[in-house]
Amino acid sequence: MNPLQSSLLPPSTLSSRSLRVATYNIHKGVRGLGPTKRLEIHNLGLAVEAMDADIVCLQEVRRFHHTDAQRFSRTDFGPLCWPNVPQAEYLAPEGYEVAYRTNAVTKNGEHGNALLARWPLGHIGHHDVSDHRFEQRGFLHVSVHWRGVEIHVVVVHLGLIHASRVRQAERLAQLVQEHIPPGAPVVIAGDFNDWNEKLDAILESAGTKRASVGDADRTPTFPSLVPVLALDRVYTRGMHCQSIMVPRGGAWARLSDHLPLVVELDLAS
Repeated sequence: MNPLQSSLLPPSTLSSRSLRVATYNIHKGVRGLGPTKRLEIHNLGLAVEAMDADIVCLQEVRRFHHTDAQRFSRTDFGPLCWPNVPQAEYLAPEGYEVAYRTNAVTKNGEHGNALLARWPLGHIGHHDVSDHRFEQRGFLHVSVHWRGVEIHVVVVHLGLIHASRVRQAERLAQLVQEHIPPGAPVVIAGDFNDWNEKLDAILESAGTKRASVGDADRTPTFPSLVPVLALDRVYTRGMHCQSIMVPRGGAWARLSDHLPLVVELDLAS
């Protein structure tokens, strides 16, 4: 049995009328620094499986990285070495479709946002929202065909500087208003880095609302060991949040510096 499943919601099923969406910053599949650096991508695969989500939105996903691939080579680590396929493809459970677009190109590799879905994908788009030369950021915009309905999903990872986040949130609101049909359901998920809670009003201007249940609009996910900041979020339009949860425990805290956020959504009546 997958040891991470015990802290999650009951398994989703294709007969369920709710759409389960998860968002997770996977920290490029590694943790630690220097000699203590360790590979967690294999455990992250178990985590994605345990979430059993219809749609999984991932941030900081490696397409490749030459240095880490060499460090965690097959010779030294056997079967638990660096995957020989891009991380998004490696993490996708059997039967899931995959969308990935690069946000940042570095000296030894590249990383970006990814979407995994057990439902058919339509258009896959990418919007470069880099705000200055020190941070490369982008939005992954994917249409997911769920039960005869086209859901527009945008995977985001906003910047570390407040002014940049504000401008990126404004561009996100513009994307919703100008590039998505007015009546289409929208799910925006990712790492907003909004530790000072300043972006809700900007996104509400585009008709989206942060997913929450009752009065609990803040669900901390960072840092994973003792979460106090609600950096990882889901915003929706045309959908209603039925449940929201964050898996806890030592195993989850080990995988990334963020915890995943899992929500169940219904179409608004």
